[in-house]
Order: sequence, then C-alpha cells, then structure tokens
Amino acid sequence: MSSQMNKKLITLVHVTTVPMSLRFVAGQAAYMRTKGFESRAVSSPGPVLTQFATEEAVTVHAVSMARRITPFRDLGALLQLWNLFRRLRPHIVHAHTPKGGLLGMIAARLARVPVRIYHMHGLPFITATGFTRRILMATEFVSCWMASQVLCVSRSVQAMAVDLKLSPPKKIHVPLQGSCNGVDAEREFNPDRLNDSVRSETRRRYGIPADATVIGFVGRLARAKGLVELNDAWTILRKEHPDLHLLLIGPEEPGDPPPPGVLERLRTDSRVHFTGEHWETPPLYSAMDILVLPTHREGFPLVLLEAAAMALPIVATRVTGCLDAVQDNITGILVPAADAVALAVGLNRYVCDPVLRRRHGEAAREWVLREFRPENIWQAVYHEYVQCLLSKGFMPKGEHPLAWGNSEQADRPREQRS
Repeated sequence: MSSQMNKKLITLVHVTTVPMSLRFVAGQAAYMRTKGFESRAVSSPGPVLTQFATEEAVTVHAVSMARRITPFRDLGALLQLWNLFRRLRPHIVHAHTPKGGLLGMIAARLARVPVRIYHMHGLPFITATGFTRRILMATEFVSCWMASQVLCVSRSVQAMAVDLKLSPPKKIHVPLQGSCNGVDAEREFNPDRLNDSVRSETRRRYGIPADATVIGFVGRLARAKGLVELNDAWTILRKEHPDLHLLLIGPEEPGDPPPPGVLERLRTDSRVHFTGEHWETPPLYSAMDILVLPTHREGFPLVLLEAAAMALPIVATRVTGCLDAVQDNITGILVPAADAVALAVGLNRYVCDPVLRRRHGEAAREWVLREFRPENIWQAVYHEYVQCLLSKGFMPKGEHPLAWGNSEQADRPREQRS
C-alpha cells in the first residue's frame, strides 16, 4: 500500500472551525505544491471559504462547525469529516483551532489517516473557570492524544501544555521561533512601500489630527483582549496628554463582551475612533504611533508581528504568546495582565519619548525580517511533514530524505529545531 502511495502526490487536508482561520496557512498551498503535495481545506461554509479556494487555488470542503460547545452539531460535523476523510484517503490531516482540532483529529484517527497533526494555536481554558475550564482542557488533551504529532505556535504555550500534561514533551514541537505562518514584512507589511500620504489620509478618514499621537488596538473588542484595562488606562492617559488619540480596529465580540458601559463610554469620546471589522490593516498601522494589546491570553498573536513589521513599538501583556512575540525593552514593553495602571505606565513611556518609539520600532521590524519570514516557516512545516511521512513509510513525489537535509535548519534534529 505504501509503495502505491509513494507514486502519487501526497494529499494534505487542513481543517479549521471557521474559514477566517485559514489565514493561518495562507500561501502554504502553493509552496507545498512545489514539494509534491496536493492541498485541500475543510471549514464551515461561507464566502470566506470560497475566497480562500480562489486565492490559494485549492479544493475546499464545507462542513459546518460551531466554535462553542454544541454536542449534537459536533457529532454531525464529526460524521461528515469521517466520511470525507474515508473518501479522500489523505496522507496528512493538519487541524487547527480548538474545535477544528478536536473534530479533525478524532475523524482522522477513525478514518485511519496515517499522519495526524494538531496545531495548537492557544489555550482558551486559561481565561475560563469551573466546568467550562475542565471541558476545554479535556478537549485539548483529546486532540493531542488523537494526533500523531502536535505542533505549537509558541514556546510559552508549549511549556504550559507540557506542564499540564496535555501532551508528552517528545510529541509537541515549535517550528523555528514560533508563529503559524509568519508575516510578509517585505511586501504586505512594509512601511516603506506605502505612499507618504497614506498616514495623513487614513487619519483624516477617521477624524484624527495629523499631529496627534495615536495608540492603536487591533483585535476583537472582547473582555479577554483586555478592553476593560485599555479603557481604564485610556482614562488615565487622556487627561495627561490632550493630543493623544485611540484607534480601535476590530469587531465586537458577542460571546465575550466587555462589561456594560465600557464600549459605550469609549464611543462617546471624541478622541477614540472605531473602524469596525477592517482587515486591510497596513494603512491603519501607518496611522498609529504605538500598538497596544492588553490581552489576557494568546497563542502567538499575529497582530504583534504585523505591527512590528510596520516598525511600531508595542505594549502588550506578559502572557502566553506575547512573551514570544515581543522582546521586552527591545521591540516593545511587556506589562502584567489585568493591570490598568501598569498598562498606562507602559504606554506613557512611549507617548513621552518619540526617540524610544522609533528605536524600538526599528528593532521590531529588523527582528521580524530576521526570524518570521513566511517562506522559512513553510519550509520548517514541510520538514515536519516529511519526518512524519517517512516514519509511516511514505515520501513526497520526487523527494528523497537527503534532498531536504541540505539546509542547516533541516540537518538539526527536530528536538533542537523546536
């Protein structure tokens, strides 16, 4: 059976709960195609899934999956995934996000998919309590148990997963320096590629004075993202700095809203500007002077890499994921989570010191260019695939183990690479 498989393209199927999460693997399909892979994607139906199919030139399969716990719907989705995998007979199922990971790994195990990879993007139970926390921890344990390999987006999340015995240490790895897909700092997130007028035009669009100092936030307007602390820190800072403005980019989160009154107070402030869900972010980053992310938990926040690539200094919380995405006092400032005063102090350092902002922003961009190029991460993921395939007796078409062992990165044992 394996000899027949060796003569065919290797079939790789990515699974996410919602199609927006497929951005985690944007660009990987074309890269893997050059390595002898046929990539497919499974996620909930919608125009974003169709758009991903067009942009990545891959076949997609729609399976409705809810992000929250819905036993009957989850069982139906599990059966659909199982039938799909039995029909496609993929060599690799690579599942992302908690629900996509759980259903994808169980279905792949039942369908006897040889290589089952769960990509741990974060640990939602960190901010949960009681029964919900236990359920979320149990789902992570099952996903890791059903997987033949666990990849992790950051070393801080990996360490927590191992400490909590969600995965054996030898089974979970972090490719390179972390992140799932890196960031395109050469083209998409490159401040030098933007016209000089973009900053002023973006500010004018949202009613921000050209000479203002702007703190920006990008993400869901949710309690877990630190909106309460951001509101309190803003209340402190706005009194001290009349020229300071706050730019909030992202949708409201009905599943985890801030306490009543928080967003309402911000909306009535003439120096706070909301863009809504707007993901064409490079022009918005160009309008900022500082990026803030007072989150309570993360896996590896892509927004911090994007902001760093745009040469912005960052104030973030000292939590999983942010620890890996910010070099404290080099590319940004890390402060304790759920501490509005500490957040205000950290932001105030940058507000009062344009030279420090520029120095840390330049260091941030250099770091991203050096450590988080998408092509390098794709190559590292490909090496993980090859090792898993070889352990099962399969090999990508036209490839030989020595062909991927020429680079310094590939030559090192997996334990050293992660």
